[in-house]
Amino acid sequence: MPPKGTESAPASPSIGLFRQPSFPQQNIVIANQSHHELLTKILGRKESLLANDMASQEKEIADTLSSSRILVIGAAGSIGSAFVKVLSRFRLRCLHLVDLSENCLVEVVRDLRSSGIALPDNFQTFAIDFSQTEFKAMLRQEQSYDFVLNFSALKHVRSERDPFTLMRLLQINVLANDALANHLCGSGTRTVFSVSSDKSVRPGNLMGASKALMERVFLSYADQLPFTSARFANVAFSAGSLLASFERRLAKFQPLSAPTDVRRYFISHQEAGELCFLGCFLGSNREIFYPQFEPANDMLSFAEIAHMMLESKGLKPRACSCEAEALTLARSLDSNSKVWPCFFSSSDTSGEKPYEEFVDPGEETDESRFEKVGVVTKPLYHGDQSVADSLTAIRAAYDKGVWSKTELANAIRIAVPELDHVESDKNLDQKM
Repeated sequence: MPPKGTESAPASPSIGLFRQPSFPQQNIVIANQSHHELLTKILGRKESLLANDMASQEKEIADTLSSSRILVIGAAGSIGSAFVKVLSRFRLRCLHLVDLSENCLVEVVRDLRSSGIALPDNFQTFAIDFSQTEFKAMLRQEQSYDFVLNFSALKHVRSERDPFTLMRLLQINVLANDALANHLCGSGTRTVFSVSSDKSVRPGNLMGASKALMERVFLSYADQLPFTSARFANVAFSAGSLLASFERRLAKFQPLSAPTDVRRYFISHQEAGELCFLGCFLGSNREIFYPQFEPANDMLSFAEIAHMMLESKGLKPRACSCEAEALTLARSLDSNSKVWPCFFSSSDTSGEKPYEEFVDPGEETDESRFEKVGVVTKPLYHGDQSVADSLTAIRAAYDKGVWSKTELANAIRIAVPELDHVESDKNLDQKM
């Protein structure tokens, strides 16, 4: 970023696909050459999918950002920190970061400062929860931001395994966003951006449905508060991801386990940050951005990636017929092992969708505006009243102090009737 007093156009270094945030508390550090090659193989590309789209739009975005006050919520998570790293290439008037994790937020700042990045004079961080009173007080004191981006969310399908964690998921993903939108109305905010998920499209689980409901909460405010979002693929080696888990299993001499019938698209941290960057600063009100892939060529199963990872380390997979066999074989593993026990099986847990999709058949899109980014120009929406009734039902369950998963699922379906959730007798916590 240029120092103060120079031209406002952003610096344009050659930013490689794997130079995204190296914050050790959040994600596996892709540092050595073998990891670099592995990630390249998984993604099937050496440069960012969005490199050309970013380059063609830099000047327009730079002019916008040079006078803007920006608030990033969830700034220390895998995607939030990736976005901040992309944003740091540009001169800003004001940048404030919020995250519940004090340690991770400190590491974001240390990484930015140690990278020699010229941060704006008005740069602050707040280790607070955006759903709590402290955050509301901070907003009242700061009064207004031009752009507010929220990356804070519960993102695991396993968060719906019990009614209590599910309620917290709805509190963070839905109700806290409703409170945020309500507060920002009339504040002068030009755009509020909240990250969504491919799982929000024809959701097969309650986590994905919560993201669809989140989109619709903001759509209900869109006449007063412009809103944009992004749905994206699995971020390779992000915090809590199965790919990150593979790294940890290998480090602990434990077997690998993965479904064979679940296929996903994958993007890097940098690409995730860039997609959100484009969506926030170039999206029009009510638009949702998503990456454009070729289903036949770009989807991989987790089992295929496990094979790639083992191969990158000079190991061969040993197929096991059950978890017990894999665990037994793992007891003999050491640093000289050349064969690694793996248990690959079809998915049998609640909420797993076998494939990814970014657009509902009932939505309108524009796939010509950008080279590798599609835009949902008319998201699926069932009206303001459906959103209001859904929120009322969730709050009523919370206020009672006792609720069931079925009750919460029915509350979500008021605004997300396309939810196709089938409860099985097994969740991901019951598998290796």
